[in-house]
Amino acid sequence: MMGRMMNQRRALQITVLLASIVPISAGLAGALNGGLFLAERAMPLPQDSHYRYLSGLLLAIGLAFASTTPKIERHTERFRLLTALVLVGGVVRLGGVMLTGPPSASIAFALLMELAVTPILAVWQSSVSSAQR
Repeated sequence: MMGRMMNQRRALQITVLLASIVPISAGLAGALNGGLFLAERAMPLPQDSHYRYLSGLLLAIGLAFASTTPKIERHTERFRLLTALVLVGGVVRLGGVMLTGPPSASIAFALLMELAVTPILAVWQSSVSSAQR
């Protein structure tokens, strides 16, 4: 039983680190390249500034998830807060998709990460945390 839980813990740590690559890389690309990350030409300054700010938040969320991995069983509160932030963003994104039409492949991938993968990881983290007590 203890070996199985250690394997679950290790698998969760690896999965969270791999999943964290998505917001870290997207956030870093957006922070460094601004609106050029999405568009062929630069955005006007207010939009570019806002885009870079939101990219910084995405980067921070990814880094915060990654920071839970060394002792992942001890970070349930942080994991739940980060999951709530991602879920709210995903619900808002989904609302936008409902207003504007079918999503692109990259938006569909983001929605999958926000509304499915992140909550599943939060449930898994909670399970690993409970088993460690």
